[in-house]
Amino acid sequence: MSKSSSKALGEESIASLLVKQAVPASIGILVMSLNILVDTIFVGNWIGSVAIAAINVVLPVSFFIAALGMAIGIGGSSIISRALGADKRSKALMTFGNQITLTILLTVLLVTVGLWFVDDIIPSFGGKGEIFEPAKVYYKVVLYGVPFLALCMMGNTVIRAEGKPKFAMIAMIIPSVGNLLLDYLLINVLDYGMLGAGWATTASYVLCLGYIVWYFLSKNSELKLRITDFALRRIIVTEIAMLGGVTLARQAIVSVTYLLLNNILYNLGGASSVTVYAIIGRMLMFALFPVLGITQGFLPIAGYNYGAHKYQRVKETINTAIKYAMLLGFCIFLLIMIFPGPITSVFTDDPAVLSDTPKAMRWVFAATPIVVIQLIGAAYFQAVGKALPAFLLTLTRQGIFFIPLILVLPRYYGEFGVWVSFPLSDALSTVVTAYFLNREIQHKLNTQPVES
Repeated sequence: MSKSSSKALGEESIASLLVKQAVPASIGILVMSLNILVDTIFVGNWIGSVAIAAINVVLPVSFFIAALGMAIGIGGSSIISRALGADKRSKALMTFGNQITLTILLTVLLVTVGLWFVDDIIPSFGGKGEIFEPAKVYYKVVLYGVPFLALCMMGNTVIRAEGKPKFAMIAMIIPSVGNLLLDYLLINVLDYGMLGAGWATTASYVLCLGYIVWYFLSKNSELKLRITDFALRRIIVTEIAMLGGVTLARQAIVSVTYLLLNNILYNLGGASSVTVYAIIGRMLMFALFPVLGITQGFLPIAGYNYGAHKYQRVKETINTAIKYAMLLGFCIFLLIMIFPGPITSVFTDDPAVLSDTPKAMRWVFAATPIVVIQLIGAAYFQAVGKALPAFLLTLTRQGIFFIPLILVLPRYYGEFGVWVSFPLSDALSTVVTAYFLNREIQHKLNTQPVES
């Protein structure tokens, strides 16, 4: 990659840049989401509906550990984007080297702990009764691959920070396609069941990391590391930790909500209720792919221009991203409201799940058109290096509002109380985020001079 590639983030039109960044990100997220979706369909049809619940139990543990890589990646990439914008290439290199070292050290440590306490962790996340054994088989194999996944998630964000979204897209597509092919071979052909599902997932992570290593060693990347860049530096680690902590807090809250929801739903309706949530969770990952793609595309543009003190471009990036994301969010909302039944039937033929999932899905997606403001607003503060507001706004949606709601409402309204907690927390967190984002625009982006 030429050195002028990252500079395009501060020169091209915002609409054009957002499309160039968001479309590959959206495609990558779409393929990754399709992988999770089809993987769930394969498991549900080839192994059984309990297997879907088993995977849902394992996901928050493996994703939380892997999210360390994403947290380190996004935190470091915010520094890299701003460093490239300010033409501080040495700082960008040291940050990337520190990201790699931190990711390896922390994920290997957590995977070791996770494997040691496997029999305690699985029941705590809802893996009880008939769910326990298949969840344990899947968990142990998938955890071996989590450090590879963490490095992939970290590396992917750095590729975006360099202004190379197409390579980042390919890095997301490779493990998705690989996992589906290996699923077919190991589950359907060789009949390895949950063990096959686990190894297919782990092998796909290794394939992804191989591609990312190739990218950074090739001429496509401008971040050519020296041995000294891998040595941890306190000032860089601290900044990565502060900004990456936002992403890690988000994933920690997701893991806590999975833990709570799986247990609450199991107590209310047994394994079938956990399966309902598993299907809806897959749809949340899948259906929101274009919105998440815009958020991913937004980050390097906002970060680079903020680092270059081009505040009017930052403001334009916020407005354009929200406009595009709201339009896409409304389209997603309509599709879910109209077709929840056919969507559910793709995953399973279990009568109880087919009956309960559609109405629950409608409630979960009810606030989709407006929640995009919350996603982009929180992303803005992270992109520009403002860790505290980014952290607090990230917590509002699932931590401050959602968790209290699911602890209270199901006591009075049963399962309906669980599902209605989703749109209520989305709406409340959106109002809070919109207030702080608007205040930031008025007091920071409108008052500071534009510098070229």
